[in-house]
Amino acid sequence: LCPPAGSCTMSVAEDAEWLRWVTKQFGSIAGKDKEINLEEFKTALQVKESFFAERFFALFDADGSGTISLDELLQALSLLVHGNETDKLRFLFQVYDVDGKTGKIRLICRCPDPGPRAGSGSIDPEELRLVLRWCLRESALALPEPRLADLTRALFEAADKDRSGSITFEELRQELEAFPGVMENLSISAASWLQPPAPTQRSGRPRCLTRLYWHNHRSAVAFLGGYIGLNLLLFALAALRHAGLGGWLAVARGCGQCLNFNCAFLAVLMLRRCLTWLRTTRVAEVLPLDQHVALHQLAGYVVLALAAAHTGAHLANFSRLARRDGRDVLTEYLLSPRPGAGGLGDTAAQTGLALQGLLGAMVTFSCPCVRRSGHFQLFYWTHLSYVLVWTLLILHGPHFWKWFAVPGCLFVLEKVVGLARRRAGGLRIVEVNLLPSKVTHLVIERPQFFHYKPGDFVYLNIPAIATYEWHPFTISSAPEQPETLWLHIRSLGQWTNKLYEYFQQPELPSPELKLLSRSLREKRSWCWTQVGGDRAQLLGNTECYVDGPYGTPTRRIFTSEHAVLIGAGIGITPFASILQSIMYRYRRRRLSCPSCHHSWCEDLRDEEMALRKVDFIWINRDQKHFEWFVSLLTKLEMEQAEQEPGGRFLEMHMYMTSALGKNDMKGVGLQLALDLLATKEQRDSITGLRTRTQPGRPDWSKVFGKVAEEKKGKVQVFFCGSPALAKVIRAHCERFGFRFFKEHF
Repeated sequence: LCPPAGSCTMSVAEDAEWLRWVTKQFGSIAGKDKEINLEEFKTALQVKESFFAERFFALFDADGSGTISLDELLQALSLLVHGNETDKLRFLFQVYDVDGKTGKIRLICRCPDPGPRAGSGSIDPEELRLVLRWCLRESALALPEPRLADLTRALFEAADKDRSGSITFEELRQELEAFPGVMENLSISAASWLQPPAPTQRSGRPRCLTRLYWHNHRSAVAFLGGYIGLNLLLFALAALRHAGLGGWLAVARGCGQCLNFNCAFLAVLMLRRCLTWLRTTRVAEVLPLDQHVALHQLAGYVVLALAAAHTGAHLANFSRLARRDGRDVLTEYLLSPRPGAGGLGDTAAQTGLALQGLLGAMVTFSCPCVRRSGHFQLFYWTHLSYVLVWTLLILHGPHFWKWFAVPGCLFVLEKVVGLARRRAGGLRIVEVNLLPSKVTHLVIERPQFFHYKPGDFVYLNIPAIATYEWHPFTISSAPEQPETLWLHIRSLGQWTNKLYEYFQQPELPSPELKLLSRSLREKRSWCWTQVGGDRAQLLGNTECYVDGPYGTPTRRIFTSEHAVLIGAGIGITPFASILQSIMYRYRRRRLSCPSCHHSWCEDLRDEEMALRKVDFIWINRDQKHFEWFVSLLTKLEMEQAEQEPGGRFLEMHMYMTSALGKNDMKGVGLQLALDLLATKEQRDSITGLRTRTQPGRPDWSKVFGKVAEEKKGKVQVFFCGSPALAKVIRAHCERFGFRFFKEHF
């Protein structure tokens, strides 16, 4: 079977390969009768709702037998996979041409011309409304009936050119021609089994060997090289110094010297306040401070490996000594202090075994599978044994104290400062909002002399939830907000779920509902209100403790010229603080003429902020995940429109990954209607913002290509979200030569 005329976009070899693939896939889903029934078709098509599966099935089933044969499938797929624009448009028209009154599907024979057999030959408003309702469900969108009516009206009025009360095939063609690129790419995107997998393209050399990769990771690679080199040097010097005492002892001494350094280095990587201060200095441009958590994990694994090698070498040496002295019992060397064994009181062997056990427990219970599976307490309490580890190291190694003196004193000083702040008393949680997607919004009274930068985070402890647990959360309020701190906490783990549940069922002194007050002075009594589906409470006696603030990579944003902020889901929280801070600075620079009252903003760039342009990209899975932050984004849009009419300093880009795009037959009508209504009302129907929410995932090549074309200065990309998406964005940043920074959360 050859492709339809005019669709010769595939070579003969490619077309033959496609036919073989479809035949193979057909055999894998068809029953013994070599026919596909409706249920098998639904499973293979992977559509969420049955409406489109039934419509496509009816159109594929040319003879109306209730099953699809291989010939029928090949004929339909030839049209969809590499048909011309007219073929695809005719198929789309037939999908929309249903009986609007009963919802009954007409079996349609595909003919060269859209005659009377193709349904009624026109689409009336009820048919369009029915299809758009199923489009909404397919894209996981929920809009009220009046809004669906608005969408139907907008699309129908645009397409019904002659105002006849129905849309003909030619009118639909004219409407779609206004959207370039839609028709030639129109397909059923969910049916991945229709086309053979694209051949994988392998680059000539690994990405880690490219110039752009080294440019974006130069500080981390240089630091890692220095770290490895220093360990090798320390090992070599210690091993050579003890080479005359035997090979095993030389290895043990070399590993021991490396352990002195690495155990002290672990303490350095835990100095959060010192690291936050270093971010404000030029050292931040040289050292990979953003990777201090990853370096801490790396150093922990290195310590465990060195400790195992150190212990193994000593065991081999003890075995040699036992054989030399004619003793058969190795345990005598291990469990009993012996003169010359080393350590305080010649207890090096005993303290070494204890250290080995403690280090093994710390590393084991710090694995993600333990921490994120409801066993955080195991991680917490085993990690607190670092005090015992450092004590045993001082007793075990005669020179460890020299390495540990400075970082140990700084560590103790940081702990004393944190303890003193906590002793000063807890902070009141003055307001709690339970937002969609199980997000808990805490409003906490701001401590005196608490200074932080946009994007910083704190460690939070709420004794009512867990007495000893401290968890890090990004501050989502701007530093310019004087009285309170905001935290937005997504319920993803044991502690965060307990937090949400704790505030979900408070003790209520009265069944009366009261509105929230905007003034902190009025927030002294218990009450709650239900507004827009969000439950809010005012609290008077819930205490919490805050340790911080601590710096993050996002502190670099205000030194960028063109910043691209990318948040995925709850990863928006560090950017919430940043965007608010930008608008506060806008307000401070707003000037007005005393004569004509015309207002404008001064140039934002100064010694603290070099920004010329900000692109904010927020990616969410579905509609409800936008709800909890939309009010702030709406306010930002309004302020920019008021203070910089027509300004493009801050551009927002919203993406909803579950929504189907214009190139999908199950989503094209809905997306066209949403575009038309957004243009008419100047606001998006999904979020209510002026910014139109785009369906699907961002095309990063196009997104970054547009950023590069704007030439607003040096581009830096800041991302907070899943590690998988971070790898994709990092690769594109390397391709375009942008600096990439990832927020760890």
